Amino acid sequence: MRRRRLGLLAAATAASVSTALTSCTGPPAQEGAERVPDPGPVSTTAAPTPTPTPTPTPTPTPTPTPELPGGGTDLFPGTRLVGFSGYPGAPALGRLGVGDLDDRVEDIKEIGEDYDGDDRRITPVLELIATVVHSTPGDDGSYRTRIDEDVIADHLEAARRHDAMLLLNIQPGRADMAEEVRHYEGWLREPDVGVALDPEWAVDDDEVPGRVYGSTSGEELDEIAGWMSELVAEHRLPEKVMLYHQLRVDIVEDPEELGRHDGVVAIASIDGLGPPGAKVETYEAIVETLPDGVHAGFKLFYEEDTEGGSELMTPEQVMALDPRPEYVLYE
Repeated sequence: MRRRRLGLLAAATAASVSTALTSCTGPPAQEGAERVPDPGPVSTTAAPTPTPTPTPTPTPTPTPTPELPGGGTDLFPGTRLVGFSGYPGAPALGRLGVGDLDDRVEDIKEIGEDYDGDDRRITPVLELIATVVHSTPGDDGSYRTRIDEDVIADHLEAARRHDAMLLLNIQPGRADMAEEVRHYEGWLREPDVGVALDPEWAVDDDEVPGRVYGSTSGEELDEIAGWMSELVAEHRLPEKVMLYHQLRVDIVEDPEELGRHDGVVAIASIDGLGPPGAKVETYEAIVETLPDGVHAGFKLFYEEDTEGGSELMTPEQVMALDPRPEYVLYE
């Protein structure tokens, strides 16, 4: 039913001063004149050259602290994230990949207006699938490819035109998920770029993505969050999002192993499929397993959630969830 998109996807100068010394005697006395006592030799040593007044060193201008889109360095509780996910030119992978990118961000903004009921600032999110899973192994046997860097640059530029945030979605296939995150370090040094991990596509070496559900562990997520925390501290960045998608409770093993890390905002996007009742049930079940400090998110699917005549949940219904989602994603 879901993910019918596997086949769709790279540095003194020193100065010296010399002193000239000369000696001379006074003029002889005239005859008959009163002799004036000889004052003795007159020193003709040159007066020392005055030391120039040093030029004051200007006070350096402090480097501005990077901020999140819209300002500030802390994400919650003042912000709610609302976004689209997708891959360019692949409508089946999400609304973000359909048509003009700026138009899609405007769509996100319009939808976001329905999620500002609690006076939070709404920050648009572009969740770009950067590491794309495939149903075939590829040359390296990893069942995944990486999107071209120029595409990431295009999406970041678009995000900045709209005070939005860019999240790099990672579908690792058989590749190591933490290694995939580190691959994007250059982008993650930017203050408005985070990651969105998709562990249902993280499979073992003897498994094929799409045939089985992949998974991750609290320990693996904690490793990634720890690395991101170091990155934030080293580059004096604002808080950075580490989001992970969770379709079912068993997608994340031992979630309690995921701890808090300075500068990292952990969000679980709960991706239950189907009609509203089923989605709410999945949401409530997964929320019960979330570690302290992990924020809840909610994902809606334009196609899968409306199969069989079901209606897509409204913003009012989403905002009625307990806890109220701090990240709302549409695919």
